[in-house]
Amino acid sequence: MPSDFTLKSMNLIHKTLLAVSRGKSGWSAANMPVLKLTTTGRKSGSQREIMLTSPFQQDTSMVVVASRGGDDHHPAWFLNLRDEPHVHVETKDEPRHARIARIATPQERDIIWPQIVANHANYGGYQSKTNREIPLIFLEKEQ
Repeated sequence: MPSDFTLKSMNLIHKTLLAVSRGKSGWSAANMPVLKLTTTGRKSGSQREIMLTSPFQQDTSMVVVASRGGDDHHPAWFLNLRDEPHVHVETKDEPRHARIARIATPQERDIIWPQIVANHANYGGYQSKTNREIPLIFLEKEQ
């Protein structure tokens, strides 16, 4: 599994690419849109930014996958939004805006997961590396 250092370094490189290109590069990866997710640290209360891909979109919701490369532990950003679902999202087409994070129900996951794996096989590989069920999270626009 990727180390925390590796994951943090990849995130920093991705954010740097966006900054250096003035937002012209870095909003797509592996044929998926990329988003910048800002959560509130569950211990620190500080704002935490992470770059994530969204392999599935439904209406105005974006779905992200808490895979952490198939690690046996949930990523920190998932634990943060689980405890505080009010987040901010920035995409290529939308400036930073408020959203609500919602963990997919088992029924929703049963429908969406096969579609994600069919289009992005790496997620199936991540699931096969761990015994935990990898959560799917809807990032829904606030009403």
